[in-house]
Amino acid sequence: MNAEASETIAAIATAPGSGGIGIVRVSGPACRTIAEGVLGHCPAPRNAAYLDFKASDGSLIDRGIAIYYAAPHSYTGEDVLELQAHGGPALMQMLLSRCLASGARQAGPGEFTQRAYLNDKLDLAQAEAVADLINASTQEAALSAVRSLSGEFSSHIQALLGKLIELRMFVEACLDFPEEEIDFITQGHVGEKLDLIRQELTAIFKSARQGNLLREGIQVVLIGQPNVGKSSLTNQLAGEDVAIVTPIAGTTRDTVRSAIQINGVPLHIIDTAGLRETADEVELQGIARTWRALESASVALLLVDAAHGITGEEKSILARLPADLPKVWIHNKIDLTAEAGKIECVGEETHIHLSAKSGEGISLLRDHLLKLAGWQAVGEGVFMARTRHLEALKSVDRHLNQAVPLLSQPELVAEELRLAQEALGQITGEFTPDDLLGEIFSRFCIGK
Repeated sequence: MNAEASETIAAIATAPGSGGIGIVRVSGPACRTIAEGVLGHCPAPRNAAYLDFKASDGSLIDRGIAIYYAAPHSYTGEDVLELQAHGGPALMQMLLSRCLASGARQAGPGEFTQRAYLNDKLDLAQAEAVADLINASTQEAALSAVRSLSGEFSSHIQALLGKLIELRMFVEACLDFPEEEIDFITQGHVGEKLDLIRQELTAIFKSARQGNLLREGIQVVLIGQPNVGKSSLTNQLAGEDVAIVTPIAGTTRDTVRSAIQINGVPLHIIDTAGLRETADEVELQGIARTWRALESASVALLLVDAAHGITGEEKSILARLPADLPKVWIHNKIDLTAEAGKIECVGEETHIHLSAKSGEGISLLRDHLLKLAGWQAVGEGVFMARTRHLEALKSVDRHLNQAVPLLSQPELVAEELRLAQEALGQITGEFTPDDLLGEIFSRFCIGK
């Protein structure tokens, strides 16, 4: 155990601000000593006790519930003390300071969960699901995070890892008998087993990709000339007036961001300043931010007025967009042209005719955005996954594919299987560099 892991840590575990109840959490070998100092004695393990919380001079800080968890039967696998008091910010800080003065140090972001991982209470995928559950922006995302936290994602990975290790061990055993005139690769059905592993990997990747979409959402940037209805479309998609709408061109001078959901998938809408030639310094800054917003976009909606369609100005805007960015032409204001909402493909371009004012055709846009994102309703099999998980699964797939044409060379197959095993093990933390662990847990909130 390193020096940091042997220290006792403490933090406020509830969200900042006032509340009916606040919790100070302590973890480490000094928990009993801190409990005796603050409470007068250490409560029996896993029993809630209503006690006085006392300052160092014996004066009363508050009265509340204290629970002591003896190692290893706790969240972190260490001795843990939780003090539940009234949730005022000043009171919480007083209680935390009392614990720090009694032998604990301030916990870093995610340090409680990091200790749970290091003490084998959670694997790395489950630990990440803790933060994903806290930060889930939709009900579907929360349910997917719960499935990952319960170990569903990890169990799929471990099952696949077991089959991969078994196949790898067989191939390496073949290398131990080069003098035998037996085709172990053929007799062991290595090719067939490799295909089955690849099929299972594809199924896991599909569910993980859906889970990643629930976590990350879709970044949608609305662009176009002034007064084409970008703000109206933002309000229509959001279901409320989040952007100012006026007939005056150039009303939106900065990027307006709003978050909604479509079928549980978070949709991050960025309404931007209208793109035009202008001498207005403030508007110029808004236009510059429009181009920066496009750098991280998942899709760009190019709005035009349905009355005049796509002009040279719109084509000029299109020419400046990143070539690999998915784009959709939105013909707005069909309420003024008496058109019906519709979606059509012209060559490789998609055109959606709608009215941001009346809502006609908005459902077509919502469905198309989900299609562009790759969303497929796969039911309760979706588990939360991060981009690093998808990259690891892609790496596994690459090594397995590279092994297929090498079946006549067992030593090369064995190496590809080893690399695939290492990539897969990174998901649950079996092969994870320390710097990656630091990056992962640094993004957690303090107290978790």
